Amino acid sequence: MSDPALTPEFPRQARLASLLYLLIIVAGLGAELGLRGPLIDLGDAAGTAAAILAAPGQFRLAIAADLVMALSDAGLAILLYLIFRAASPVLALSAMVFRLIQTVLVAANLMVLQAAWLLISGPNELVDANALALVFLDLHGHGYDLGLIFFGVNSLIMGLLVWRSGHFAKVFGAGLAIAGLVYLIGSGLRFFSPEWSQAFVPAYLLTILAETAFCIRLLFQRNSHRERNAVA
Repeated sequence: MSDPALTPEFPRQARLASLLYLLIIVAGLGAELGLRGPLIDLGDAAGTAAAILAAPGQFRLAIAADLVMALSDAGLAILLYLIFRAASPVLALSAMVFRLIQTVLVAANLMVLQAAWLLISGPNELVDANALALVFLDLHGHGYDLGLIFFGVNSLIMGLLVWRSGHFAKVFGAGLAIAGLVYLIGSGLRFFSPEWSQAFVPAYLLTILAETAFCIRLLFQRNSHRERNAVA
């Protein structure tokens, strides 16, 4: 297979991948931290329901942002496969599959948010509708972390691909691999040691740093220029 870095498509694919990556970062963080997060208090069902009813557009916009993120993730998975398949077809395909699994889980998980919204906003005869809605909101968080397990595996594989490819400085591959470990550990704690989960949250700053750095690097990819044996 010919080296994709020697074709005009390579830098175009890299830049498009960068734009999708940026959209994923902005939409994902915006949905969770900027829109949905401030409305939810898992210790207060009535307060959470009141907050969501007071800002229904904000809650729905968070769902829309997550949907944009999932659609962008599917496109990015395909583009990264095209970019790295020459480096290792098996690893590139594996990375795409794990990323697409994560994308499907994230998209399907949006139905849990919709269920919570229907319980809070719609007429119903359930006495504990708000409490049940809070369970769904908590379940959404667990579902998101389930997706991140597969994304963690994807990040480890992508780290190896970037490290080996010769098209990018190895520090970007190391960063993605570290991000993968953070995702795997964080999700594992959420399911199996939840008492430690909150203390681990600051580690996710490493994932934002690593993925944003790689996103920017893709944006400035040029044709047939390699960074061989680079470490920084």
